[in-house]
Amino acid sequence: MVDDDESVRVASSSLLRSLGWEVSLYPSAEAFLDADSLDGLACIITDLNMPGMSGLQLQQRLRELGLGVPIMFVTAFASDAARRQALEGGAVCFLSKPVDGTAVADCLERIRQGF
Repeated sequence: MVDDDESVRVASSSLLRSLGWEVSLYPSAEAFLDADSLDGLACIITDLNMPGMSGLQLQQRLRELGLGVPIMFVTAFASDAARRQALEGGAVCFLSKPVDGTAVADCLERIRQGF
């Protein structure tokens, strides 16, 4: 989970753990990319707008690194252009904050099933 808002990270972490997922939390895309645990990820959930590298820039960087990890975007500032760019870039889901737990669970199930 990559989000600059700590309260979102904490709340999302609780939801994801209740759904049976192991969760690692990162306050920025840069912190995530600096982590030693990029291999073996089931998915990445990222905010769209963050200080520094955005979620879309993170998605692009992951493609450049050859990491085909499924990505779910969550954002309070959804635009049609950003949604289109994320989905065309391979995102599995693009959800608006506040995120509905059922929508997150549905997206994670799609990821678990291979989309």
